[in-house]
Amino acid sequence: MFIFAYYNKYTLMLQAKQTKLLLVGDSLAIGGAEKVHAVLSGYFAAQGIEVHNAVIEDMVAYNYSGALLNLGLLKKKHNGLMLKIKRVAQLRSYIKKHRFDYIIDFRMHYRPWQELIMARFVFTVPTVYTVHSYVTHWYLPEKKWLARLTYNTTYGVVAICNKIEETIKKRHGLTNSTTIYNPVDLKYIDAKLAEPHTPLPYKYIMGAGRMDVDNVKQFDKLIAAYAESILPMSDVKLVLLGDGELKEKLQEQAKQQRVADKVVFAGFKENPYPYMRDALFFVLSSRNEGLPMVLIEALACGTPVVSFNCLTGPSEIVEHEENGLLVEGQDYMDLCEAMGHMYVEPELYSHCKANARPSVQKFDINAIGRQWLDYLNIN
Repeated sequence: MFIFAYYNKYTLMLQAKQTKLLLVGDSLAIGGAEKVHAVLSGYFAAQGIEVHNAVIEDMVAYNYSGALLNLGLLKKKHNGLMLKIKRVAQLRSYIKKHRFDYIIDFRMHYRPWQELIMARFVFTVPTVYTVHSYVTHWYLPEKKWLARLTYNTTYGVVAICNKIEETIKKRHGLTNSTTIYNPVDLKYIDAKLAEPHTPLPYKYIMGAGRMDVDNVKQFDKLIAAYAESILPMSDVKLVLLGDGELKEKLQEQAKQQRVADKVVFAGFKENPYPYMRDALFFVLSSRNEGLPMVLIEALACGTPVVSFNCLTGPSEIVEHEENGLLVEGQDYMDLCEAMGHMYVEPELYSHCKANARPSVQKFDINAIGRQWLDYLNIN
């Protein structure tokens, strides 16, 4: 009888035990993976899970939930070998102290051998590694044997779209991968849309992203496509949200293509959603993507999209001529034609606009968050 009572008490204690998660990221600012990290932290916390966050860089801009271990504060002093070792030791100690049930890793993994050490000696609890780009070697070793050695015994590898999962299996030989789409918090977007803002006093289409030297977003192609389209002569401007090292070069391109007065470099906006909602349509001109959150967010604002069909991502968000247009082949003149097509055909435009918001319900945090809980066996 005593043993039975003790067993019941122990079972109830286990059931009542609060799940503890550690979410590890490069930062909590700027990027898509970083935004997913922040959104998931809020969802998990709302489910009564104890959430901790660790970031490598001292960059925190997104709203997140839970405790924060900011390893970037050490990095700001200098980034020598001893401080790198100290940061790793601090993270290992933090994991050991808090006895997490799971770790979810959102970082890029540029150094395969370092990540093998991290997987074996730092991430000592069940760990999920996420892959956010078609360029999978940013996250996983190119050598299959090293990828298997590092990750095949972990809890799992989560791809953010089906095509990335296929690539992980074929290119890296990992058998423990699955797909969970990036989430978007529709209620949060609705709240931000309700905030007061000053509308732009003209018609416009929109692009957004970092203007980095790697030129992944290809704003040069977008400006060229816009300049050749009917939009400038129709008094429809191109508004670009974002900043970066290529900004001056892009401004010079707009001047040379005689659309300097039509291309608006609006910089970074803390609340971009009203600008997305007010745009006629959103354009994505990227060379490659994982699962572009900016497309999901634009559609969530009720705005149709025109997008290059990168190798991964857009085709799992955009249904051609239903909620937007997909452009094959990365040719800027084809992008130009699609932009004109969306503008001059009111029936197509109205149809895509009406379908925009409903098309992204499957990405809502409540649906995606539930998939994460099921994946982690958290009831």
